[in-house]
Amino acid sequence: MRVVAVSSGISWVEVPEADLRVLCGCPADSVKHLIKRGLIVPTERGGVTFETGPNAILLSDVPLQNGAFSNLSEFPILQMLYRQGMIIPGHPNCSGRKPLLLGLAQQVEAQMEYVMRGNYGLLSEDEMLAAGVPADMAAEWMRMKLRFAFGSIRPPQDLLDTCIIGDTPAILPGGVTVKRLDVNVFEFAYDGETTTVDLNLAAGHTYETPYHLGYHDLEREYFSVVHSGEGDGWDPERAAMSSILMFQGKIYLIDAGPNIHWALQSLGIGVQEVEGIFHTHCHDDHFCGLTTLFRADHRIKYYAHPSVRASVAKKLAALTAIGEDSFGEYFEICDLQLGVWNDIDGLEVRPIFSPHPVETTVFHFRTPWEDGFRSYAHMADIVSLDVLGQMVDDDETRHGISSELMGQVRADYLVPADVKKLDIGGGLIHGCAEDFREDQSGKIILSHTALALTKAQKSIGSGAPFGTVDALIPSYQEYRLRAAHGYLAEYFLGVPEHQIRILLNHPVVTFNPETILLREGSYCEDVHLILTGLVETIEPDSDQTATLSAGAMIGESYALSGDPSFETYRALSFVRALKIPSGLYRSFVERNEMSERISRLADLRNFFNHTWLFGESLSNLTEVRIAETCQPYYLATGEEIDMTGQDFVFMVRDGRLDRYFDDSVVEYCGIGEPLNESEVLFSQAGEGRLVAAMRSELLLVPGSMVRDIPVARWKLLELYQRRQRTFSSLRQDAGALS
Repeated sequence: MRVVAVSSGISWVEVPEADLRVLCGCPADSVKHLIKRGLIVPTERGGVTFETGPNAILLSDVPLQNGAFSNLSEFPILQMLYRQGMIIPGHPNCSGRKPLLLGLAQQVEAQMEYVMRGNYGLLSEDEMLAAGVPADMAAEWMRMKLRFAFGSIRPPQDLLDTCIIGDTPAILPGGVTVKRLDVNVFEFAYDGETTTVDLNLAAGHTYETPYHLGYHDLEREYFSVVHSGEGDGWDPERAAMSSILMFQGKIYLIDAGPNIHWALQSLGIGVQEVEGIFHTHCHDDHFCGLTTLFRADHRIKYYAHPSVRASVAKKLAALTAIGEDSFGEYFEICDLQLGVWNDIDGLEVRPIFSPHPVETTVFHFRTPWEDGFRSYAHMADIVSLDVLGQMVDDDETRHGISSELMGQVRADYLVPADVKKLDIGGGLIHGCAEDFREDQSGKIILSHTALALTKAQKSIGSGAPFGTVDALIPSYQEYRLRAAHGYLAEYFLGVPEHQIRILLNHPVVTFNPETILLREGSYCEDVHLILTGLVETIEPDSDQTATLSAGAMIGESYALSGDPSFETYRALSFVRALKIPSGLYRSFVERNEMSERISRLADLRNFFNHTWLFGESLSNLTEVRIAETCQPYYLATGEEIDMTGQDFVFMVRDGRLDRYFDDSVVEYCGIGEPLNESEVLFSQAGEGRLVAAMRSELLLVPGSMVRDIPVARWKLLELYQRRQRTFSSLRQDAGALS
């Protein structure tokens, strides 16, 4: 057996004698990792060029790890079916063998539904009508969808084989066996040889990006486009096609593809700064970064046509085991009307229907300026006009599109803009640069391809490396200082405006990436209010780190107490911060009689900052609200606590609680551990009994507050699923023994 550690949470097991190649773990961009490691390479047989690669996928037992999707099999399956040729008639690899999904029954079933939604989006006219699509439009869209699908909506069982890994070893093709040793730990065996694969991510770790993005120091422009990805789902060197709009100091994303967490960090943008996302469609290279946006402490606005939102919600539900109606608990839903200009606080957006196998719109953006408007068009995903022309059929009883819709799509595609970004991926479902040779746009950017541009393509459009910016309207105001005023005014409620301006009248400084702002053991000479960028806190003798973004105060508690810092603060990106001398800050707090309040809040915030649940992406104001509303709860040694009906998250601040199953301790809940997630999320009693192992102090955070913080809600869901799996396994073991 050949075993390769590909990346965090991804391994490769190959048994050549059995013709078995298993991709173990398939988070975002796993195909790109395989390409980078040389496990997918171009080859040729019988005059046919194709790619090598896996023919089986071992799924993670857990759908989420450290907030990210663990099982995203869409692109690995597509690679097997089409780029390896397993589904192409007459291809050397089309032998009747199908891609094989291995894993827990629950995860395999979830992946089948997810693959179905990734292939087709909404599956019927009825689903389209339920999403608000007019009847005549739904009928035409369904005709088109069936043409893309070669005449029928095929269940994933037609394309995939499955193998459930239960309590006994599963037998794979060629006589290879695999069994589960522990959660996410598997043993492969063949001909007397064994190997172990561990798909677990360590605490504080996340899935890696296959490409390096560097660091970029962005200005906050009045209206600009930041190019955050120009590749596709196969390009191992670039992020998938996406953009970031800056408008009047606010930040909007267009799509959320793989590794968007790393892209935002590279650009010095905290998820707290994201105002909203404009979403084109539900394919993974535009979709699977949505969980990054759950890591905010507010519901980010979700802008899409209702049909796109419906298909996205259904696909997301398959991956997370949460209901479609939960979508609005993580996003602020802002539905857009198709084909008209929707006004969003002065930024106008026009979604345009784009023919694609799933519900898709492209976007035109504009805002008024001197001689009319400045505009940007984001054209992902589009289709070649030649391919679309072959689909024209005015007979409504047959699959295809009407000549009228064909003409409308062509006209919409060619509407000029100051800057237009195009999908030129080619093939049956992507665009062609030649269709835009006569386009009158001011600047055309060619995107959504893994291939080098040809001379002909270069004569049509430009490129846009990651982090480059097209400033459509420059800014003549300082948005960072306006934000600083807002942060301070919210924090120091009731303090006169002239006092706030004392703090504002200080320099804004820039820290380069990887620079230490405050070192452990040193005294705080200046308090830094982060205006843009990300800072991590590093605590000695702990694997737990916290990420701080815009609005956070670096060194505040140490400036007030005069004590040396207990941790190190280090820039993760370019950071802009308001630099306030510690002595002046201390006198400001004393002068406004806020010393007791700020010190008390600083102590509580420091505790919450170093917990897994609240130690990431919380704004200064959210931290203050949590600290002000929590209440203490004390337990004596041996005392049992009943949380039934209690709408609080219980956080262990001191001591330890033991969780019992029957008479055995199955979990030790130490300092920083959250409890009662099942009551807060689902109003159902938690599993097991909780008993104080020693005198313990808990902090009770209102459930209503936690449910309004997407990042905390998302983590509680992951915790709930992990504990449910643990107790399910314990019950099975107990049943087997009895």
